[in-house]
Amino acid sequence: MPTVLTREDLEAARRRSVPDVLAPGLGLVFVGINPGLYSAAVGHHFARPGNRFWKALHLAGITDRVWAPSEDGDLPSIGIGITNIVARPTATASELSAAELREGRRALGTKIRRLRPDAVAILGVTAYRTGFEHPKASFGLQDESFDGQPLWVLPNPSGLNAHHQLPDLADAFATLRTALRLR
Repeated sequence: MPTVLTREDLEAARRRSVPDVLAPGLGLVFVGINPGLYSAAVGHHFARPGNRFWKALHLAGITDRVWAPSEDGDLPSIGIGITNIVARPTATASELSAAELREGRRALGTKIRRLRPDAVAILGVTAYRTGFEHPKASFGLQDESFDGQPLWVLPNPSGLNAHHQLPDLADAFATLRTALRLR
């Protein structure tokens, strides 16, 4: 059952962070845009009840069941990690500046160079276009690598993203799973 948060809880979450779920030797690192206030308040990635990340992972065959956001710390046990382009929590990604996204890309590069996962998947084409300065980028495997690692761009699983419904997300995640031979 989702945690019920007050407006005060959500505003206080602006001063928190959500820890990265990273480890050496990962097969895939998912990169969100930034934590939402709900996720920051509870301290777990993709935690807002309307977020479709965990359902998409399962429907794509990446996980054997729908995981709870509170289990995010266990993802490295199946070769998956999670981080964000920008660490600052916001109510919506539109609160982020282009400069924050570009600076976040540089910080992300440091993490990726250190950990060397087999692949990186950015969850959000608009944030990718801005932060990585590729204004015409589209979904899927990119022509460029990210610090030597294959780079994918997938739809943002936020419930606020009405452009892509759960079946679309699951299909995109399944394409990635097949290409990387996950599970």
